[in-house]
Formats: sequence, C-alpha cells, structure tokens
Amino acid sequence: MATFKDLRLRQVSESLARVAPLATVARPRGGWLRAIRTALGMSTRQLAERVGVGQSALSEAELRERDDAITLGTLRKVADGLECDLVYVLIPRGGSLENVRERRARTIAERQVARVSHSMALENQAITAAERKRQVEDRVRALLSGSGRKLWDDE
Repeated sequence: MATFKDLRLRQVSESLARVAPLATVARPRGGWLRAIRTALGMSTRQLAERVGVGQSALSEAELRERDDAITLGTLRKVADGLECDLVYVLIPRGGSLENVRERRARTIAERQVARVSHSMALENQAITAAERKRQVEDRVRALLSGSGRKLWDDE
C-alpha cells in the first residue's frame, strides 16, 4: 500500500519528469536576459524603460544574472519586460527523485556494511563478497522503506 510520502514523491517526480529535458539546455554565456533582449533587437535603455528602472540598473541585472547573483524577483521583473515568463524548477541529477534517494541509501548502506564487515574481518569472521552485496541490498531496502529522514542525517 502506498503511503502519503510515496504518493507525494511520485507526484513531484512526475511533474519534474516533464521538464527534465530542460536540464540539457545550456544558459547563454552572457545570460538569458541579454540573449533574449538582443535577439528581440531591444537596447538596454528600451528594456530599462519597459521595466521601470534606470539603464544602469538593467545592465547590472544582466551582469548579476550572468554571475548567478540575481534575485528571483528581479529576474521575474525583467523577464516580464521581455514579455517572457520565468519558470523556476529544480531538476534532480540522475533523472528522478527516486534515483536521488536510492543513491543516497546505497551510499549509507555501503558505509554501514563496510564498518561491520571490517570489524568482523578483524575477528576472523570475514564475509564473502556475495554476502556483503546481499547485506547492502537489504540495508538499502530498509532505508528506503523508512520515513526518508534518516537518509539525510550525517552519520
């Protein structure tokens, strides 16, 4: 039976899957604001007037966007002046939120099993590689079936 947590994860993942192809779109070197403004044939003065700011403030906004220092509010305001919508989304590396959770669970499980395996080997009770792999898989399943919060605590 799916829990509320599972349902929420699936719904967010489905929404993100629709925009995941955007992750491959490279931002122009000078930033989107400048690229779109120049593609439209608009000067900084013209766009500044449309946005209701001075030309120097508009130029500063373009520089801040290029340098990853612009606020979302400013970006939205200038995008509006360009007759564009700002679409803000975080796209999970590895394709899905499920993959992010599984990678994290596997990292934790491998660390935990390695610690126990090392202690057992010191006591002349080493386990086989196949048994170690089975223990990691069991631990991954256990971590993923929990609330998910344990995945994000530093050990």
